[in-house]
Order: sequence, then structure tokens, then C-alpha cells
Amino acid sequence: MGYVSAVPVPQPRAARAAVPTGGRRSLAAALLLGALGATVVLLSAGQIWAEGTASVGGGSVPVEADGGAVTGVPTALAIVGLAALFAVFAVRRTGRTLVAALLALSGAGAALAAVLGASDSAALDAEAARISGDTAAAVAGLTHTVWPYVTAVGAALILLAGLFALRFGKSWPAMGGRYEHSGTPRGGRKAPATDPDRPEDLWKALDRGEDPTHGG
Repeated sequence: MGYVSAVPVPQPRAARAAVPTGGRRSLAAALLLGALGATVVLLSAGQIWAEGTASVGGGSVPVEADGGAVTGVPTALAIVGLAALFAVFAVRRTGRTLVAALLALSGAGAALAAVLGASDSAALDAEAARISGDTAAAVAGLTHTVWPYVTAVGAALILLAGLFALRFGKSWPAMGGRYEHSGTPRGGRKAPATDPDRPEDLWKALDRGEDPTHGG
């Protein structure tokens, strides 16, 4: 009669590495999306979003407004999102979920603000009033550029990074994950013995912060 072994059968290496590999890929994707999205938002927010003309002294002068003049919300939220992107790795469990949600909300808010700013004329009217000295001045020939929509695309990338963090963040490593709360490496391996007659051992001991001249 045969015997049934209770020893678990080792799984193939590929199967064991499947989860960590997936975690690394989602981590890389989130970092790329978040960093790229924040860069796009910050750069495009500094471009001209709206153009027009204002009547001054019987003539007309061109006026324009960049994204920062139209709305500062996308820039502010992109900075918040960038901070949240890196803060994800400093927290764990519930904290990581909350930071990932903040990252996603930052992207969503920046995208909404950019889309709303694409049709806003208040910034150009304010510029026309400043140039003409007439608070009732309005802009003629108002046109909007593509930059608000480029900003919205960048914000959408930040949103995607947040969604990646919410979905896969639990499998990502945390800063200092190799160390216990006491600050010592896991496993408690004893430092190798130092031979004072070997210069390379002395250098290694000094690098570890040990006193090679102290016996024991």
C-alpha cells in the first residue's frame, strides 16, 4: 500500500515569481504614468490657453492668458499628485489606500479644472481691463488653444496612476521594507568574524561601523 507524503510539492520558479513580477510591472506603470502626467500638466499649464484682442485708444491690441492665469487648480493638484505618488511607498495598508485615492482624486480634479478652463474668458477680460484701463473692457475675437486639453490628458495619466495604486498597491514594496521596526535587518544574521591580519576584512568591518581592533 502506497504512502501519501504531507510534504508540499515545490512550485515551479515561474509560478512563484508571477506575483512579484506583476507587482513590479504595475509599480513601474504607476510611476511612469504619474511622473509623466504631472510633467505634462506642469508644462502645459504654463502655455497660452486663450487669445483675443482688446480695444485701446481707438485701436486694438492682442491679449493672451496662460494656464496659470486661467486657473491654478491643475498645477496645484499636479504637485499634490506628485507628492502622493512618492508617498505611496512610505505607507502601508490603509494609509497606502488613502494616499492612492488622493493621487487618483488629484488627477480627476486637475482634468476637470482644465476642461472647464478651456472655455473660460474671465482671465482675458481681466487682462483687457488692465491694458485698456477700462474695467468694463471685454475681449473680442476670443480663441482658445489646445493646451487646456493637453493639460487634461496629463491629468488623466495621474488619475490612471492612482487607479493602478488602488488596484495593485498592496503588492508593492514599502520604503525600508527589508528592516524591522527596531532598525535591524530581518533574519538577525550575525556579522562575519573579522581577521585583523587581512586588510580587506578590516575595511569591511569599518564599513559596517564596527571596531576591528575590539576583540570578541
